Amino acid sequence: MATRFEELDWQQTPMGEVSLRRRRDPVTGQDVFEVKLDDDFLMSSMFVDAEVALAHLALSRLAVASDAGIDVVVGGLGLGYTARAVLEHPEVRSLVVVEALDVVIDWHQRGLVPAAAALTSDPRCRLVPGDFFALAAGPGLDPEQPERRFDAVVVDIDHAPDHLLNPSHAGFYDAAGTLSLAAHLVPGGVFALWSNDPPADGYLAVLAAVFDDVEARVVSFPNPLQGGESTNTVYLATRRVEPVSTNW
Repeated sequence: MATRFEELDWQQTPMGEVSLRRRRDPVTGQDVFEVKLDDDFLMSSMFVDAEVALAHLALSRLAVASDAGIDVVVGGLGLGYTARAVLEHPEVRSLVVVEALDVVIDWHQRGLVPAAAALTSDPRCRLVPGDFFALAAGPGLDPEQPERRFDAVVVDIDHAPDHLLNPSHAGFYDAAGTLSLAAHLVPGGVFALWSNDPPADGYLAVLAAVFDDVEARVVSFPNPLQGGESTNTVYLATRRVEPVSTNW
């Protein structure tokens, strides 16, 4: 008989106690993988529809102009579903996944989570330890090639623009941080952000001051725990073709 509950890993990190758990769902009979930070649930493999939609909605905005393909950054590895969805697009030439917690990268390298093999076996994908928000505020999102600019930047880290895992992330969501982010995209490049909360008019206004074609897509998915449906939000924005001003 399969184990109904197992803690696959537990480690103390600078953000707190992080654990990876696997449990057998009594309704579906499927294994569910969950990540906790201290006493808070960060993510579950039971609810990945919006994380997958995040990647597909972002890349569907891009038109590949040549055979060179597109370059993508994902901020936040988690259980790997967003990154795996990016790699489902054959036009993707390279994917850099930036993850602040070494332990999360280790889970994938050890094959402890379902999406691991798709990421670690794909030569297009690099798992990079680092602070995505510090990189976004600096010269480049790829620590090995800071001068690189990307066709898409896809982020799933905080709960929402105003519900942060760490107060140090706040600058990413303000006007100056948004302007710095846009500079890491090629003209016509796409920024996409996952949020657990309903669309926020204030954050949409910040995006609209820097980007074109700004929208918030509400993604609905079944919630067998509560019954009915739940929703997440995906923010989407396209970098303007003209150069991004550095004066705010």
